[in-house]
Amino acid sequence: MKLKIAAAVAAGVAGLLAAPTAAQAAPHHGHDSIRYASIKGCKASKDGEMKPCGKWRLVMHSGMMSSLPDAQTVALEANGKSSVWQAAPIAVSGNGQRLAYFTTSGRLAVRTLGGGVKLLAKNSVPRVAQYNVTLQLSDDGAKLAVVIGGDKPKPTRIFDTASGERLGTVPGAETLMGFSADGDEVLTSAEGDESVTDLAVYDDHGQQQLRNTPPQIISANAPEALSGDGKTVASVVMSGKKQLVLYDMDSEQVTARRSIKLPAGDLFMIDWTGDTQVTLHLAQYPENKATKMTIVQIDTETGAVKVRDKYSFLKDTFVFAACGG
Repeated sequence: MKLKIAAAVAAGVAGLLAAPTAAQAAPHHGHDSIRYASIKGCKASKDGEMKPCGKWRLVMHSGMMSSLPDAQTVALEANGKSSVWQAAPIAVSGNGQRLAYFTTSGRLAVRTLGGGVKLLAKNSVPRVAQYNVTLQLSDDGAKLAVVIGGDKPKPTRIFDTASGERLGTVPGAETLMGFSADGDEVLTSAEGDESVTDLAVYDDHGQQQLRNTPPQIISANAPEALSGDGKTVASVVMSGKKQLVLYDMDSEQVTARRSIKLPAGDLFMIDWTGDTQVTLHLAQYPENKATKMTIVQIDTETGAVKVRDKYSFLKDTFVFAACGG
């Protein structure tokens, strides 16, 4: 389906669809990259029940806000009818330069800031309720994982976002933790023998590379993140004395434990953003106030913590997708 570019620009999406600028070409989180996507919540009944409404809104690091007119807002049921209460899935790449979502025509799409839109094949996703689909982009947006849940989970599908080609699948019975820093692998967790939790690494074509049972200090502190080396896992102990813990999937050894001091917030996301850097998203949910997010970078060699960004979501946000990374 052709996107209504002219209408989008008229609606204030000029910055999103324009030619790339120097700021957009810059590394992570330049002035014109996406900070988060948000959908508004509207009252659906007298007792205050809320439902998603309006268009997906993109809030940029510059402070500019635009809408995504071609994106599905309310998730559709498997039969194509509106779910009314559930938001359709959306994902923002770690560098804030790409978005993955369902279009209003039901196609899976990946949009690049300053570029075009790649529509994936019509059969990329089986006929399921859209609220049972979770989308996750690699840090650079070059790969897309499509997790299909529900009563009968299906294998997670991995796509090349430039070509739209499906590269491979990962067992649907395993929980996708995310892409490695370079996007060449994915990390999953799965139930192992004797009620323990295993971690597994697959390449982007779905071939298992490593699998083992990490110590509890790793498995009990999800989510975990996988380094670009395809074997080093980072986990954060948030209770008690906070620690960053590194685990080598190849040698099956904990290789580092760094004491860290973190701002307030619950761990929302963890990503490797450099050879020796892990980035955390810490969320706070104050009652009757907007959700707050603080993003910190941790030096894995020293444990030094630096605040990279801090913001509050739009007050009327019903669901959001943060940029990660």
